[in-house]
Amino acid sequence: MARRSLIAIVTPAFGSRESVEALKEEAAQGAGAEVRLVSPAIETNPLHHTLGDIDEPRVRARKRLDEALAAAKAGGVEVATAEVGDSDPVQAAQDALFEKAADEILIFAHADNAKDWYEGDLWKHAEDSLEPPLKLIVLDGGPDSNEHVVDTETSARGYANTDAGHEVGSAYMPGLTRGDLAGMTFGIVGTIIVIILAAVAATGGTDTGWRAVAIGVAIAVGLINMAHVVGLLLMESVRYRGGFAKFFRDLSMIGTPTAIVVNALILILT
Repeated sequence: MARRSLIAIVTPAFGSRESVEALKEEAAQGAGAEVRLVSPAIETNPLHHTLGDIDEPRVRARKRLDEALAAAKAGGVEVATAEVGDSDPVQAAQDALFEKAADEILIFAHADNAKDWYEGDLWKHAEDSLEPPLKLIVLDGGPDSNEHVVDTETSARGYANTDAGHEVGSAYMPGLTRGDLAGMTFGIVGTIIVIILAAVAATGGTDTGWRAVAIGVAIAVGLINMAHVVGLLLMESVRYRGGFAKFFRDLSMIGTPTAIVVNALILILT
């Protein structure tokens, strides 16, 4: 019998003995499971992403992932892969599913943050967006990783509502996460800045040499950001998620500030 594949979304709640035992128990079912850890780069302040502060959440997520990996191995759980994911835990799970299908998704949450899953509709968002069976494990307790399991929530295989994942406040709008909106805003504003810098650099000169480079850079970053925005807004029907969305989002987040710096240098130095 082929081994199952299990994705574990590890938040700060993971690491105690009971959380590791819960993961071990799920992984041991059937013929055993290939365990894949995903640590969402959760933002403590929603403005950080918008203002371009994308490094700090990923650094914290990487540290949390290393600690989760060590705790899992110490508890006898064999981990196949471990990676940092999107700031939205549900999107992080979707990205992992795009890379490889899974038979179950396990999500760890602390009791203090459980209201985000229930009252904040994260659990409903997960049911609407993720096809594999889901299990939410809620932990609470004392310090020093002594938290214990206080509640669990499960969801059967299949989308709870095949239409809900495509709607946010309107039947005509696709489902967009906070990260999607921040990325779109960053890309659009960044593209405008690059175009303005290119236009100023080209004023009074010919479209050759560095001026031509500035224009080319503006065109390139504009196409990248346009592709990502169009993908998010208009291509939900072909499931523009996972690898494609991640590729263009990363390209936008790296390419846009790089283009601003390049065109600013061209303007200053030529």
